[in-house]
Amino acid sequence: MGSGRGHRERGRPGEAWIVVSSVDNQQRIGRRTVDRGFTIQGLKSRHRKKAEQMRPGDKIVYYVTGRKAFAGIATVTSPYFEDSEPIWVSGNAKKAGDPDPERVRIEPDLALSDDAFVPAEGIARKMAYASKWLAEHGTLAFQGNVHLMPEGDYGLIRAAIESPG
Repeated sequence: MGSGRGHRERGRPGEAWIVVSSVDNQQRIGRRTVDRGFTIQGLKSRHRKKAEQMRPGDKIVYYVTGRKAFAGIATVTSPYFEDSEPIWVSGNAKKAGDPDPERVRIEPDLALSDDAFVPAEGIARKMAYASKWLAEHGTLAFQGNVHLMPEGDYGLIRAAIESPG
């Protein structure tokens, strides 16, 4: 029983998610994820329902807004859990009180250095998820914190990350 939006059936393993971060957060906050061995991913409390849907085997693709690029891929290794330990602290005063308590454990698949990020523009034009935005504004699809994407879109992104250029 699918969602009707091109996503895989919820009972099947391997959903794919896009987690969005600004350049500042990627450098400052993302660094904390890397410093912890790329073992945990937190989401804002307003994304609890999405975090609850994440399962071991799901993939997380990292997108950096200021660069309009993909930065890597991780695999979810645990069910969702809540934890208020302040790991990631936002530089934005309005968001600083939310310690990204909706969490899953992860392991890295492909983690790119800053100079190897893969531009999203060409990929976004081919993505079913981004198709509701005009072709010239496809990267607007990546505004927000976390998105579930169709199966084929994950394949496009992974192929681009594995063989940039």
